[in-house]
Amino acid sequence: MSSTAGQIIRCKAAVAWEAGKPLVIEEVEVAPPQKMEVRLKILFTSLCHTDVYFWEAKGQTPVFPRIFGHEAGGIVESVGEGVTDLQPGDHVLPVFTGECKECRHCKSEESNMCDLLRINTDRGVMINDGKTRFSIKGQPIYHFVGTSTFSEYTVVHVGCVAKINPAAPLDKVCVLSCGISTGLGATLNVAKPKKGSIVAIFGLGAVGLAAAEGARLAGASRIIGVDLNPDRFNEAKKFGVTEFINPKDYDKPVQEVIAEKTDGGVDRSVECTGNINAMISAFECVHDGWGLAVLVGVPNKDDAFKTHPMNLLNERTLKGTFFGNYKPRSDLPSVVEKYMNKELEVEKFITHHVPFSEINKAFKYMLKGEGLRCIIHMEA
Repeated sequence: MSSTAGQIIRCKAAVAWEAGKPLVIEEVEVAPPQKMEVRLKILFTSLCHTDVYFWEAKGQTPVFPRIFGHEAGGIVESVGEGVTDLQPGDHVLPVFTGECKECRHCKSEESNMCDLLRINTDRGVMINDGKTRFSIKGQPIYHFVGTSTFSEYTVVHVGCVAKINPAAPLDKVCVLSCGISTGLGATLNVAKPKKGSIVAIFGLGAVGLAAAEGARLAGASRIIGVDLNPDRFNEAKKFGVTEFINPKDYDKPVQEVIAEKTDGGVDRSVECTGNINAMISAFECVHDGWGLAVLVGVPNKDDAFKTHPMNLLNERTLKGTFFGNYKPRSDLPSVVEKYMNKELEVEKFITHHVPFSEINKAFKYMLKGEGLRCIIHMEA
């Protein structure tokens, strides 16, 4: 066991004291892991749009003070009671959702929506005892989606930790613990395009480009990128996108434009924006008889999906996905191996690097829409 096992660790963390205000680097106390928990030393973390959304706290219950962060790579420092499949020194990716391996979802080959550990954005405490593992001078600091990786050390439920190949570079594969796997899996695991297929991708942010990468890996013959920002097309070419459609350039619904360009519709579409109109377009642009649309983006809570039932009766299929249908512990190690085997390129998703002391720069990049993923170096 490590020399710090069983003891409180004092370390630096970037604390969000209130909504929308810059994070403050503070010294926090990180308690030892309790039953079925592990304490991780985070080496690299990246900023995902979900962190920014809940930091802004515009549409949900604000929980502050809080330590954000959920895309990361690190090393196990110590393990709590009952943890048998991880040990100190293991290289891991913490994940915002989990796999208890015991519930009906975990035992089903078709689901990754664990009853015990699926994402909960409102909970700021550990499920074992309803308490936080972070504090500053006795004041509790709340967790975020069970990971809180904007801290040099964090405590995570063992079911939310994927053990990976120790040879994998953590500064690269850390981005596989959320958005990239979500988009990649939406295409490979849910849309499942056949070789030579035509695939449309709605939204060319990091998740959409990962979905395009999945279509490229699957051997799609045409990958149509749909986005309102024409600046994104050049970048999208690196991910296999072969043509670009900006809905603003046409005076009719984009699904009609796509149908005309594809002899009746695409074989598969993947929607990665969360915009309800894009969702409807993504469904209505697939070909009758065999077309399948996959929804990835998270809509606003009052949105309603409307389409004519004939679109379904004409043998189009609509599916949703969560985290690309990957089970975190069982499946993420194989995604890392895709990178190690040079099938999957993650470097092209990484556009910025900052030291931990400058973490607020990563927020500025994302708010300006600059780049895709910014890697935050904890030890820099």
